Amino acid sequence: QVQLVESGGGLVQAGGSLRLSCAASGSIFSITAMGWYRQAPGKQRDLVASITIGGTTNYADSVKGRFTISKNNAKNTVTLQMNSLKPEDTAVYYCNYHSWINNDYWGQGTQVTVSS
Repeated sequence: QVQLVESGGGLVQAGGSLRLSCAASGSIFSITAMGWYRQAPGKQRDLVASITIGGTTNYADSVKGRFTISKNNAKNTVTLQMNSLKPEDTAVYYCNYHSWINNDYWGQGTQVTVSS
């Protein structure tokens, strides 16, 4: 089992920045990739960014050039730096850890609200 605790959401004006962090504990050795997803009201949960244990990153087209995902292996954390935020980035953001046996672990979610 893996436990995830997110922090860093909040309210920001368009054009501003926020930094989300996810701290993991438990069976971290089983994890092959980490990521951030988001879900807006009435919409499905979509991938925002992901990073493998080897450091390969992947971003949704809508956030390329604005968001950066990174990880700290020593601290077992994954971070999403969000710059140039837009109102359409408003959503609940979820941290995800994916294991080599295809288990997915989720954080509790953190609200990001971008005002215009």
